[in-house]
This record gives sequence, C-alpha cells and structure tokens, in this order.
Amino acid sequence: MTPSGHAVELRVYAEDPQRFLPSPGTISRWHEPAGEGIRVDAGYGEGDTVTPFYDPLLAKLCAWGPDRAAALDRAAAAVGEFEVAGPKTNLPFLAELLAHPGFRSGDYDTRLVERMRASTTMRA
Repeated sequence: MTPSGHAVELRVYAEDPQRFLPSPGTISRWHEPAGEGIRVDAGYGEGDTVTPFYDPLLAKLCAWGPDRAAALDRAAAAVGEFEVAGPKTNLPFLAELLAHPGFRSGDYDTRLVERMRASTTMRA
C-alpha cells in the first residue's frame, strides 16, 4: 500500500482553554462536524455528564486531505462546526492553533503554545 495524503488528529477536551484544567459538567448541546475527510470518534454526546474523576477527553477529530494544507483546512472548518455547550472545551484553542502561521507552515517547536499564551492571542 502506498501512503496517500495527510491526516491531522485533534483531541477535543472538556477543559478551560486558558488554564488547560478540566471543566466538568453536563453537555447541553453536542453537534459533530461531518463531511469529506472528517471523522469523529466520540465518547460523549448531548445529555452526558463529564465528571472530574476521569480524563476529560470528549472526542478525537480526524481530518484527512490530499496534502497538509488541505488537511489543516478541513480540520479548521470541522473545529468551527463542532458545537459543545455546557462544559468549557479546548475548541477555541484548537481553532487558534490551526490558524497560527507557524503551525500551518510547519515552522514550530514544543514552545509554540507557551509563545501563543504569552502573546495574549489565545481566546477564552
């Protein structure tokens, strides 16, 4: 089998995107994105309660495209369509990360998030 295309996996967490701390609560709205190259593997849905006793991972969002740019574009669109109400989620952080020029170009390192936080561009 010959490798084809590029994929991105994002982990959607019930967490405060400013402090990266768990955000338990009942999910009052849940709408998953769909479309070409998009897959969501979820362990939660509308009406479920996220407790403080377990890992707050809500879902894995996977986006595939013929190249990195297309996969990132699909991932960004999917993050924009993903709706979770109730607990805070890291969806705003994921949207900002996917829009970051350094991340998009592949010119980043393990301190990117720290620099994003310091620049105060990270949204609540």
